[in-house]
Amino acid sequence: MNDDSWLTSGSNMTGGQRHQQGNNDWAAPPPPAGGYDQGVPGQRPPYGRQQPPAQAGTTMANQQVAAYQYTAFQNNAMPQKQQQHHHHRHPPTPPQPTVATGAYNTPGTPNGPNKAGSGGGGGNNSSNNNAGIIVASRAADEETEDGRIRNREASTKIRDAWIYKQIRSRQDEFTQYKQGRVFVGTWNVNAKGKEESLSSWLCADWHQHGPPDIVVVGFQEMVDLNAVNVAVENKSATRSQFWVEKIRATLNSRQNTLGDPMRTYTELATKFLVGLLVCVFVKAPHKPRVKYVHTDSVGVGVMGMMGNKGGVSIRLQFYDSTLCFICAHLAAHRENVAGRNADFANVYTKMSFEIGQEAVQEVIRLGSMSQWAMGTSSVGVPDHDLVFWFGDLNYRVDESIPTVRVMELSKAGMLDELIEHDQLNIERAAGRVFRDFEEGALTFTPTYKYQPGTDLYEERPDKKLRAPAWCDRILWLAQEPGHVAQLNYTRSELNVSDHKPVMSTFLVTIKDVILAKREGVYRDVMKMLDTYENNSLPMVSLDRIKLDFGEVRYDQRVTLPIVITNTGQVVAQFRLVPKVDEIELCKPWMTVAPTYGMLIPGEQAELEMTITIDNSTARRLNTSQEVLEDVVILRLENGRDYYISATGKYARSCFGMAVDELVLYTDPIREVPLDPILRAEKYDLNSRAAMCVPKELWRIIDAIYERGLDERDLFTMIGDPDEVYQIRECLDTGASFENFSVHSFAEVLTSFLSNLSSPIVPVTLIPTLDIDAQNIQMFTRKFLEDMLPVPYNVFIYIISFFREVLLHEQRNRLSPPKVARILCNCLSLSQTGGADESVRSASSSRGNMQQLMLHFLQTNSI
Repeated sequence: MNDDSWLTSGSNMTGGQRHQQGNNDWAAPPPPAGGYDQGVPGQRPPYGRQQPPAQAGTTMANQQVAAYQYTAFQNNAMPQKQQQHHHHRHPPTPPQPTVATGAYNTPGTPNGPNKAGSGGGGGNNSSNNNAGIIVASRAADEETEDGRIRNREASTKIRDAWIYKQIRSRQDEFTQYKQGRVFVGTWNVNAKGKEESLSSWLCADWHQHGPPDIVVVGFQEMVDLNAVNVAVENKSATRSQFWVEKIRATLNSRQNTLGDPMRTYTELATKFLVGLLVCVFVKAPHKPRVKYVHTDSVGVGVMGMMGNKGGVSIRLQFYDSTLCFICAHLAAHRENVAGRNADFANVYTKMSFEIGQEAVQEVIRLGSMSQWAMGTSSVGVPDHDLVFWFGDLNYRVDESIPTVRVMELSKAGMLDELIEHDQLNIERAAGRVFRDFEEGALTFTPTYKYQPGTDLYEERPDKKLRAPAWCDRILWLAQEPGHVAQLNYTRSELNVSDHKPVMSTFLVTIKDVILAKREGVYRDVMKMLDTYENNSLPMVSLDRIKLDFGEVRYDQRVTLPIVITNTGQVVAQFRLVPKVDEIELCKPWMTVAPTYGMLIPGEQAELEMTITIDNSTARRLNTSQEVLEDVVILRLENGRDYYISATGKYARSCFGMAVDELVLYTDPIREVPLDPILRAEKYDLNSRAAMCVPKELWRIIDAIYERGLDERDLFTMIGDPDEVYQIRECLDTGASFENFSVHSFAEVLTSFLSNLSSPIVPVTLIPTLDIDAQNIQMFTRKFLEDMLPVPYNVFIYIISFFREVLLHEQRNRLSPPKVARILCNCLSLSQTGGADESVRSASSSRGNMQQLMLHFLQTNSI
């Protein structure tokens, strides 16, 4: 079969005509008559030596999660040119800084500790994302005879980017639309699965809709989510290969292919993260029209390192449309709706793909996304034509319906009341999660929780009674109306797991560009551009050139916009350039986007300048090596330079400081001056007057102890982001704690320890030789002897606390190995596995560190 065997008669064909035209593998059957499915507090532990006084006052910043938009789905609708929406982000009055707690990323910008490694083009985790610019640093500037500065290479590239933007706006003039089928399946296998056939799941509707052109399958819990599997990927890799081979054998069975190689499927990519797996197969004839395949993963949990929840994704260009597939496993427990919503926001905003400039330019020509033309090359989830999100999303039936009632309705197949109280439906309707995503009607009974090996809901007397729920879901997001129609949405009856598999087949509309027509559009655009360029020199205005960010806090982003307006009669090209004798556009704590752009007369663009105080920046601020002052140069091609100043005031925080300094101050750290001369005048910095451990550490541990060590999933469940921020503010200002969750305090503790400017356990203290039962006593003794006094006190304090925590392990479900891993991450992880170490050496250091922590937790060697 060649590429044109599924071709429709052109871009002007209506949705109904597309269903009726063509006798080929891509042609879908006519829609059915009814249309497609739419979709105790005890005694205080003897840890603290001094009880610090409480101070009044605290502040709070609300977390903002990036909005995401797309054109609403219209079933069987003709593809129309996407309307250009002009969003006025800011009111006419001067805009104020926007603060994002936890430094959440905007879509398409890789950043943050939760980012996992990506295949095919990983993200840039640097705090200064301006390293990705493609224009400003490649070619030398030159001075014209009249004293103006220009850069021919930069000018050409900026000009091209604007041309592509105009071509995108007319893409329907040179694009024809083809239709194909995409199968999406998801299954939480509960670490089960051996020889059962997958045909009843993967191939169930082939007789009705025909073999799909793309097959996407996601798994959750393919391995037990214990500490060993989280830390070591060997078993995950083995089980991933097992399931991929099972899928391949099912799709390419003799029964399905009939010996015809054109009916076989080829694996495009796989991505796994502990128990998560996503894989994509494509029908062999379409393989040549697939390109730019990239993968990524985002782990969520304590510090984003536990890896037992999160998302894995694969993105690709299929013909001339971009597709993104995300398999996710969100937070558990019926009452934890906020946790699931937060997990979704984390995965959505942090999932990104660095696809490279060549891919960016090609996709721009095809008409995919506008922000690329403004100087970025990393794409995020919303930067695709089609997005499919599936997995064990863990949303349950609302607790307002008793468990017994949910069980009765599920067994009786009476779904209306359950659907009305489904948490995902409720949260989506309120706009708190999956905004603008679509889901088909739930016509099948809840898929969880079953007795493994049976078709019976789990009601055994020796097991906890759980309310059945639609944990396993499939949703989609489309940039164009009518480009996705759901043909079915149902479940399979495979019964080896406590979940049932879920599947859906979609009829999708794919773009295929007609090159000759695109060249005609290109000539039209060039003619229009020439008219503007021949008029006069460029002129722009900036609504302000001095930005005061006010008070900036640790681990937050503060963003201020600058509006650039082309006030001249000709096209204006602008770009950011480094200062004299410097390489970077700005200091590491600031980012600017976009770094270049092009404006026609009267057109506006918004430049966003963002300050982020991370650990390294906080360390330099605390030691007076840095101040929040910088100047950014905006250069107008064939025009003048504009100097934009940025200033801010750092609200000092205990996060990012060293314990040796923290023990010197009895006042809240926010009141301690940054200036070293003022500090010396106000405080006795003699170490003999110091506390044994930092008062902030004492307050956190004391708060956790007061709220109870029996809390289930203590130190393994993330806290509420707003509460985490407020606790940090209380620590910095000395204010009293409110009734915050113990999980939020636990997260603050691990974050405090892992973000010290120097770790409690330097890498030099970790043995490089293998540790065993014969030599561990020697290593632990030397380990303690070599520690400096303050880190030694803190280490003893932490170990004593976690020993107390482990006395409650039957209720909080912690274990010595889990705690050892947490301590390894908190106390020394940032100093191990550096760039100069081999992978084997880094792994050995980590293993030795965990053995030492386990020994200290389980013995009386201190």
